Amino acid sequence: MFKNPFSNNSLQQRIFVNTIDPRLKWVQQPTVSPAIQSPEAVNQVVVADELVSGLFLDRNFSSEVQSSLFTWNEMKHIVNYSKGLPNALEAVREARIAWDNLMDIVAKKQQIEVNESSVDHKGKQCPYFLSKMDTKDFGDKGYKLRIPCGLIQGSAITIIGIPNGLSGSFRIDLTGESVPEEPNPPIVLHYNVRLQGDKVTEDPVIVQNTWTTAQDWGEEERCPSRNNKKVDDLKQCSEKIGKRDNRTRSKPYFPFKLGYLSVTTLRVGEEGFHMTVDGKQITSFAYREGLEPWLVNEVRIFGDINLTSVLASGLPTSEDLEHIDDLDALRTVPLPLHRPLDLFIGVFSTANNFKRRMAVRRTWMQYPAVKSGTVAVRFFAGLHKNQIVNEELWSEIKTYGDIQLMPFVDYYGLITWKTIAICIFGTEAVSAKYVMKTDDDAFVRVDEVLGTISKENVKHGLLYGLINYDAQPHRNADSKWYISPEEYPEKTYPPWAHGPGYVVSNDIAKAVYTKHKERSLRMFKLEDVAMGIWIAEMKKEGFKVYYKDEKRVYNEGCNDGFVVAHYQSPREMLCLWQKLQAEGVAKCCN
Repeated sequence: MFKNPFSNNSLQQRIFVNTIDPRLKWVQQPTVSPAIQSPEAVNQVVVADELVSGLFLDRNFSSEVQSSLFTWNEMKHIVNYSKGLPNALEAVREARIAWDNLMDIVAKKQQIEVNESSVDHKGKQCPYFLSKMDTKDFGDKGYKLRIPCGLIQGSAITIIGIPNGLSGSFRIDLTGESVPEEPNPPIVLHYNVRLQGDKVTEDPVIVQNTWTTAQDWGEEERCPSRNNKKVDDLKQCSEKIGKRDNRTRSKPYFPFKLGYLSVTTLRVGEEGFHMTVDGKQITSFAYREGLEPWLVNEVRIFGDINLTSVLASGLPTSEDLEHIDDLDALRTVPLPLHRPLDLFIGVFSTANNFKRRMAVRRTWMQYPAVKSGTVAVRFFAGLHKNQIVNEELWSEIKTYGDIQLMPFVDYYGLITWKTIAICIFGTEAVSAKYVMKTDDDAFVRVDEVLGTISKENVKHGLLYGLINYDAQPHRNADSKWYISPEEYPEKTYPPWAHGPGYVVSNDIAKAVYTKHKERSLRMFKLEDVAMGIWIAEMKKEGFKVYYKDEKRVYNEGCNDGFVVAHYQSPREMLCLWQKLQAEGVAKCCN
């Protein structure tokens, strides 16, 4: 039995939901290792392969599109790597639905023989800004604002209105895309303002939570609260909330008041959502597993509030091809199979991070080593649950030729699959001496990376990056990087390099691919730590490993003289590139 999050009284009414696809049940209780599978387990693998087979059907694609699916076709058995990775099976199942829908649209466009660029860019499918300011649109039954292409870091939702009615209580829900088997979509953020209190307290309170069909309501986070938890270095609940000014003997402070206008802005951060009211930081809410901002496709507002306007800004949007003057310079030259390279760089990206990819193309992908073909760069992005985003991504794939599409929906907990894909591409699609992993919000000084690994002259067993030698698993369940004893029972990790930028030699990347084919890789949801674990296992098998610590890889921002600077916005990426071109030195912009 599950609570219906969309009823007027979500705490009382209940519905029944069938939550598990029967084809997926077998994966819930793995009992033997892949190396010693029983006949029953083998049959289960066959069922899993049948489940995802629609993702790997032969299709009549152009050579450019086929090259973007190289690693896709090498990952036919990823479903067997679901143990230890959250949302793994859901991601593959949802990818099949998204892929079938995308292929239907592509086929229809081909049938009517319409120039695709004129179709894809007739109007803006993924707008940067949305607004509703007509009070006629705001009825008594609440209001819904469709978010066409999800949210990204930097997106903001602003709601202007007056709490009214008998209670002045209202709720704001950010909901995700629903799937055919589930009648109600997941709630990525439930923000409930209760001016008259509730069963727990008679004082005004803000309650934040999430809801999914499978998990029901999560654990409530209340404000006021004594919880000192921080999200993006901001307190989960401002200390001002619920405090009384003894000098004036005023009522305890609460940001919303019955009959008074309030301007509420919800911002998307790196680790969670942040809510300000009338310019003051009020609450923060960490993203929960499988409920990430890119999933959001609607803002729903219910309750006793007289809305004046609802605005969404900083939304993910792609660039119109007809307005790109430097298109030819941004396109990637196709690489012949097994092309020898000095360095291959794989960039983690998500489908709706259009602007981040464009910033990378216009900045460090313009290094001479990249343009000359001694270094190659590819983005690794999974499918999106939103069909509009997938259409935009498909157009981007055909336009630039630098994206490797992944056969799963892009949940954060599955980034280790992308690490495998990067190793596959770096050793099987091309033949790179070294393989690097980075992120689409990281600025990489390609010349410095090449110069350092050339100077070290370590051709085998190399892990180069910001090495952590003595890290321990986070056992605090509130941590974004929480690891349970079941996931990793050991007390310490082996040496690993921080994810914004690390390099391995060809033999290590090749060994990852080989173990992937043998289905013997140990899956772990923290991909950079996973690479360290794999290398430690290789070391036990006889690999001679050389760890090269690079202090100029900054994993939490930028410092002058950087080799890799992380958490850089598209504007900061362009600024860094301009400074390098003008001054010839690496200086930060913030």
